[in-house]
Amino acid sequence: MAKLGVIDSKYRFIILAAQRARQLYGGAKPMIAALGKKPVRIAQEEVAAGLVDYELLGDDPISKRPKQTSRRQTKRMKSEVSHFENRFLDSRA
Repeated sequence: MAKLGVIDSKYRFIILAAQRARQLYGGAKPMIAALGKKPVRIAQEEVAAGLVDYELLGDDPISKRPKQTSRRQTKRMKSEVSHFENRFLDSRA
């Protein structure tokens, strides 16, 4: 795999390279005289060289994860779903 260059994570590198490769497949001109001829390889080299601009949107997704529910909450939610399912089935009869 190509060096990450200025990119801070492998995941971001792969996503950026994939998006850039789609642009190259669509007819965009390469921004670098790459060693490879395939669009994916060219895109990887462009990202590693820092030629592909990107913007981080939003906050850290890990901090936005929902909190785990307790067993009591899970039991209550299941009973509510069951109640609404029964009402729906009764209304169709």
